[in-house]
Amino acid sequence: MLYTNAILFTPAGFVRGGFAVEGGRFAEVFEGKRSGGVDLGGAVVIPGLVDIHTHGAAGADFSDGDAEGLKRMAAHLAKRGVTSFCPTSMTLPYETLEKAFHTAAELHENRPAGCARVMGIHMEGPYFSEKKKGAQNGAYLKLPDLPGFRKLFEGCSGLVRIVDVAPELAGAAAFAEGAKALCTVSVAHTDADYDEAAAVFDAGASHLTHLYNAMPPIHHRKPGVIGAASERKNVIAELICDGLHVHPSSVRMAFKLFPGRVCLISDSLRCCGMPDGEYELGGQQVFLSGGVARLADGTIAGAASDLYADMQNAISFGIDRDEAIRAATIRPAKEIGREAEIGTIEPGKLADFVVCDSDLTPRAVYIGGKHIE
Repeated sequence: MLYTNAILFTPAGFVRGGFAVEGGRFAEVFEGKRSGGVDLGGAVVIPGLVDIHTHGAAGADFSDGDAEGLKRMAAHLAKRGVTSFCPTSMTLPYETLEKAFHTAAELHENRPAGCARVMGIHMEGPYFSEKKKGAQNGAYLKLPDLPGFRKLFEGCSGLVRIVDVAPELAGAAAFAEGAKALCTVSVAHTDADYDEAAAVFDAGASHLTHLYNAMPPIHHRKPGVIGAASERKNVIAELICDGLHVHPSSVRMAFKLFPGRVCLISDSLRCCGMPDGEYELGGQQVFLSGGVARLADGTIAGAASDLYADMQNAISFGIDRDEAIRAATIRPAKEIGREAEIGTIEPGKLADFVVCDSDLTPRAVYIGGKHIE
């Protein structure tokens, strides 16, 4: 199928042109005018978004280990322009994680029509600090456990693409050094000081989970995790841009602290796309009110918005449009080692794209060149 008369977001930026799709992949991407095919009428076309940190949506949570729930989550994300994702686990017993990981592996191998692609798993927990556990369930926290992690990794055929660890825990540096050969290692839910964080980054961690959240703030005499991460050019920082977790000024600061190294995420919960009410997260009750999800003690539990909305928020907060799109597409794709398949509009890649208005309001979503109803 040929698509013409569009404003395409390519690796070089926006260009006017079109593209052809064959066998579910981009067969050709061209600049300029061409006759025939589907005339997109000057619409903007961007790559499908890639969310590498999302727990749930549409009433479903990945950690439930329910295949039908995961499909419902994937269908909801697809309609919102998120065409690939890493379902993200919570701090739970290994047997619970094993069951959830199995459902992800099944959906990765057999994607139903209308569903976003499962392109990996983000294992958030259980190797976290009690002090900074946030909405993670403290009953299931563990010290870094490379043999245990390796078993989970192998049990889902290596689908885990990110694993998190708190640097101050005993064995964290050794864990990072061993796990980096398997997947991206991320620093998260931590009270580590600068030296503790630096040691784990130097051992192999190259990612920072939800920057600012569940970690010490920057202090001029205590730069902490954020200071250690920002000065290492190989470290990519996740950022939630729902307007609640991080102030717009801090969003702008993040893009300056990590130039070209911010990865937008949703950190969405099962309440994403759902009405206000009571929900569950990792064995704890979550209360959604006015778009804010909190535990009973008032702790912010996660997000109720999706990655597409967060990308739009980032732009409204003053982030350059091109940079915001990259932070929601190719950069997360690279973090999970999937950049050869997704993240940009280029020949040979999967034809996952969103047709938008000039302000990026989505009109239509396509996965593998097929329109998502």
